[in-house]
Amino acid sequence: MSHPYVYGVVQAEDAIELETDAVGGDDRVYPIENGRLAAMVSEVETTDPERTDEDAKRHDEVLREVMEADGGRTVVPMQFGMAFESERALKNVLRGGRPAFRRAMRAIDGAIELGVKVVRDEDGSIDDETVREAIADELEPIATDAVDNGLFSDRLVLNRSYLVERDDREAFDEAVARLEDEYEDLAIQYTGPFAPYSFVDIQIGGQR
Repeated sequence: MSHPYVYGVVQAEDAIELETDAVGGDDRVYPIENGRLAAMVSEVETTDPERTDEDAKRHDEVLREVMEADGGRTVVPMQFGMAFESERALKNVLRGGRPAFRRAMRAIDGAIELGVKVVRDEDGSIDDETVREAIADELEPIATDAVDNGLFSDRLVLNRSYLVERDDREAFDEAVARLEDEYEDLAIQYTGPFAPYSFVDIQIGGQR
């Protein structure tokens, strides 16, 4: 028996179908709609899928494909592992979570997530706070929101996610390039675009 595995939620009018590499080896992503919402899903053989590096990558790549197809759409992303017993169970969750999904869509409408990490050399000597303030001055006026992530290494000066309007992506790219030129002695790791995981907080339970 197959089960719907959820990548994210879109407006029903933005729902699409994709032929792509999906979690668990499936090759089709399609919408399950309830009212004005649609969950983008593929099929898996279990309601408790094992997280592997390959499937975690597929999850992110499917979200990116949905987000960027046909000029782009707003996607409320789900964390890895949201599989449901049945289509009916998923529709019940969409119905019950409708207000939260709508709030999340308004918060991230037309935006993508971009990540910036700044790493110093082992022997580097810099004023971390000065660098963080300079980066904030450069990037935050372009972004609509930003959140700090964990500094999991002594060499990590900054680890931040930015919510950026699609139309401002080029300006953000150019700002990061200016920082790379200014701080040649630091490694600036620029990643994305991602679905805006860091800017939504919706928990839905699978297996329901």
